[in-house]
Amino acid sequence: QILQGIFCHIRDITGDFLMSELGVTAFNQYVLMNLLLAARLVSAIVTYWLIAIIPIIIMFVSKDRLLDYEFEKDKIGIQLAIGAVMGIAMSLILTLIPHLVGFGNYVGGNRYEYLWKFIYEFVYYILAIGAVEEFVFRGLIYTKAKQIIQKDWFAVVISSVTFGLFHILSGSVVQMILTGLIGALFCLFRLKIKRCSTLSIIIAHGVYDALITVWASLLL
Repeated sequence: QILQGIFCHIRDITGDFLMSELGVTAFNQYVLMNLLLAARLVSAIVTYWLIAIIPIIIMFVSKDRLLDYEFEKDKIGIQLAIGAVMGIAMSLILTLIPHLVGFGNYVGGNRYEYLWKFIYEFVYYILAIGAVEEFVFRGLIYTKAKQIIQKDWFAVVISSVTFGLFHILSGSVVQMILTGLIGALFCLFRLKIKRCSTLSIIIAHGVYDALITVWASLLL
């Protein structure tokens, strides 16, 4: 019964996230592209944070703090540096190498020519994608899962499964599985690397995603 309740709760949370993602996708498709460029760039970041509305409400209702979600106040510079190094390392292994061995088309990524687009890619993926998804999955969901069963492995599994399910609308089942594995990797980084906080994972996530476009533009 306990496990049944847990999985029902996961189903409800994932359903809420999928509905939020559908709303954001619809906004981007039918509204965002009609805005002026500057408004479009800002709105793309702001609207992605709509996905985090329910988790933020849960956070305040639970009287949680960001510190409860493995954020740290000390040595911010080191946390940022760790995140950048992890993101670059992941990109070299998971993106650059597939490009070099002929699987670049399977990795994906946009192709840009102008420097400002690359800069915005990093801003967007760190402040929107990385920040929202890590706050939700490696922050709130990981913490709540660990409160149910006081085991890190259980929290890793739950947060990674929901992370994969969250991406089911934007890719295939294979991509969903790979995304879940990347989520587990982020969890392991935070557990095993000293001074690796949720902030570090946000940076790693954003840098890794943004570099997909960089490699695609340079190598495809």
